[in-house]
Amino acid sequence: MEVNLTRVDQDFHFAATGASGVEINIDGSPEIGGHNAGARPMELLLMGLGGCSAIDVIQILKKKRQQIDSFKINVKADRVQGEVPSLFKQIHVHFTLGGPLEELKVQQAIQLSMDKYCSVAAILYKTTTISYSFELVK
Repeated sequence: MEVNLTRVDQDFHFAATGASGVEINIDGSPEIGGHNAGARPMELLLMGLGGCSAIDVIQILKKKRQQIDSFKINVKADRVQGEVPSLFKQIHVHFTLGGPLEELKVQQAIQLSMDKYCSVAAILYKTTTISYSFELVK
């Protein structure tokens, strides 16, 4: 796996691309001289966690012949303040799924993703606590 970052301005804005060729903008916060022109690196980690788990859950539910009409993930994290590096101290992932889904199958899919299959979660578990929950909506 390989990614490339190219500096866009004289501050902290970068254009990043991976093997897919899709460009992601990365920038620092205004507090350090950034311009809100992209996601922060720590936000990208949380997006990666959500995306990794979403792919797992959808694959597992498809294998279980579950119809997913809607799917959202909310990831909230707290960071250790006053330390460098400022790591996440806890992360909570909340899944909201809609459709004619069986609750037990959804629960199993999420648990398998978060505790076994999601590589991003496996990395983050080494430095933080991750909790998760879900709800089914009509």
